[in-house]
Amino acid sequence: MTLADVLLAAFGLLALGAALAVVTTRRIVRAGLWLAVAFAGIAGASLVLTAEFLAWVLVLIYVGAIVVLLLFATMLTRAPTDPSTELDRARWPGAIAAGAAALVLGTVLVAAFGWRRVDLADRASGDAAAMGEEIFANWVLPFEVLSLLLLAALVGAIVVSTRGPGNERVTEPS
Repeated sequence: MTLADVLLAAFGLLALGAALAVVTTRRIVRAGLWLAVAFAGIAGASLVLTAEFLAWVLVLIYVGAIVVLLLFATMLTRAPTDPSTELDRARWPGAIAAGAAALVLGTVLVAAFGWRRVDLADRASGDAAAMGEEIFANWVLPFEVLSLLLLAALVGAIVVSTRGPGNERVTEPS
């Protein structure tokens, strides 16, 4: 076991632990801060894998922009940040969905790559041009599916944000 293996495992555990803290904490501000830690763990793993461009994109865009935007939006809108009993729902459907997604993703990864070792020396060490060529040459379909998934999440967020506590639509007074 090399130092790179140990660092990759440490950053992976950091990202996994922080991601679990994001979804289990009951306070939105703490969830945003844990999200920044999760992104930092993924950026650290990217650095170990010699993908410096991806690591800087994660730090600058995700931690530096999205998490800060989330925290500022929460604080500037004076949204309630305390736990709310009226928004609590049963957690078991989400746990089942998350377990099923993890099982499917794990199966797909093992089926695609097996347990073989990948030599990182053969890769262009985090070069942005090589990464773009790889994404748009060999990974076009997953890239487009991901964009549709993000669009669906955006539409879902808009629908959820326009609903009131009793599931009625919130309308502006005229």
